[in-house]
Amino acid sequence: MKQILTSNKLIIKIGSSLIFDSSINKIREDWLKSLADDILLAKKRKTDVILVSSGAIAIGRNILELDKDELTLEQSQAAAAVGQIRLSQAYQHILSLVGITAAQVLLTLDDSENRRRYLNSRSTLNMLISLGVVPIVNENDTVATDEIRFGDNDRLASQVAIMVGADSLILFSDVDGLFTSNPNIDRSSKLLSEITEITPEIENMAGDTNHKFAKGGMRTKLIAAKSATNAGCSVIISSGKTYSPLSKLIKGKNHSLFLAKTDPLTSRKNWIFSMKVKGKIKIDSGAIAALKMGKSLLSAGVMEVSGTFLRGDPIEIIDENHNSFAKGLVNYDNSEINLIMGKRSFEAAEILGYVGRTSVIHRDNMVMQ
Repeated sequence: MKQILTSNKLIIKIGSSLIFDSSINKIREDWLKSLADDILLAKKRKTDVILVSSGAIAIGRNILELDKDELTLEQSQAAAAVGQIRLSQAYQHILSLVGITAAQVLLTLDDSENRRRYLNSRSTLNMLISLGVVPIVNENDTVATDEIRFGDNDRLASQVAIMVGADSLILFSDVDGLFTSNPNIDRSSKLLSEITEITPEIENMAGDTNHKFAKGGMRTKLIAAKSATNAGCSVIISSGKTYSPLSKLIKGKNHSLFLAKTDPLTSRKNWIFSMKVKGKIKIDSGAIAALKMGKSLLSAGVMEVSGTFLRGDPIEIIDENHNSFAKGLVNYDNSEINLIMGKRSFEAAEILGYVGRTSVIHRDNMVMQ
């Protein structure tokens, strides 16, 4: 598929039933090895890959011999704590066999809804992939409460895709894609190979999962697809049961493709532009010229700060004549910028007493007006 072959940032969500075989109570290591080979091929195409993996609770409940169909929140947290270690070890070992370094990243819903934590998570993920690392993301089930849970890794994968500005998201599970009705019941059911818009009619086609250890069914996948496509990320739903699932998908394996409505950069810029600013930063002509060249705003170019704001808040950038020039999400609070404005980066570190962010506003978090 051209969509996968041309992706710059690819998020792959792995369903619990793919990584853990409940019939023999073992991690499917051979399948993982085939996925690692797929990821290596993607990286050779210059595609950054992030995995969002289920399986920790399924692995942990087996180790702890928790046989109940429905676990309490506390039991799920305990199972996740035990299973996450085994899951991470499996990924680390198998990816290392093909020369890829893995990293574990645990997130909660708070990390995507709180702007400051959102920016921290985004920066960490982007730094990891810039270093050639493949992050393995999962919900932090060991600490998450019902109020701060994604609830399923389909929606978590969607939020990760939005967070890093991915252009493609693949939801691998145990189904080929979205059918017009349940194919196990209705023989006339047809697979929808391409969806341009998720309408109420499309949503009504979704059913629920039948798998014992899975949290999300087709309904949650459609919710995830709706969020991601609105943010400029195309979504593919396909079965990952076969070995080398990414290669098989590229060769034309059954799937449903949900087309993005825009591109990730435009979506992010629109999001920033729509925010109500908390303050203003006046910058000099040299900084104006640098921003026009696509560079980030550094402390040396800042002349004046007004308003009270925290890191991650949206602020307005104005020129020396107080004309509005741009909007952006700031990396320091107003009191810190007051201390370091007009200073070079190494001077700012000495003044603050710690090495902060390299820019006051990064170019990826800025939109010109």
